[in-house]
Amino acid sequence: MKTIENLNNLLATSAVFYQNLRTYHWYVKGPKFFSLHEKFEGLYDETAENVDEFAERTLMLDGKPLHSLSEYLENSSLKETNLTSGDMEMVREVLTGLETILKLEREALKVASQNDDEGTAALLSDLIGKNEKHIWMFKAFLS
Repeated sequence: MKTIENLNNLLATSAVFYQNLRTYHWYVKGPKFFSLHEKFEGLYDETAENVDEFAERTLMLDGKPLHSLSEYLENSSLKETNLTSGDMEMVREVLTGLETILKLEREALKVASQNDDEGTAALLSDLIGKNEKHIWMFKAFLS
């Protein structure tokens, strides 16, 4: 089922994004340390909840959610980061991650809507709105 495939891709991509955010949270330095350290933590907490939502929704649809690190890396639309310095570069990578996830969410919403899957569509609609706001805020931060 295409919806399960989409949810698993979102799960894997979000799991990699989560770990990238943890890395940025741990390694951020400089004059923007306090604001970025806190922002990265809030975003990785939210992302962890999203990973759980994608896995549980997959189970509700009688699918099998991806669950291993190797599966996440193999199926993610994001690469794991090696970035451990450069606060503004971290923000740019976060923005790229958010934009990647937004694109996947919109694709998954389209499929869910075409299949009259209201539960998945509602979940994705809520996440899309939050993601759009994060993207707007990070773009404003970089301006």
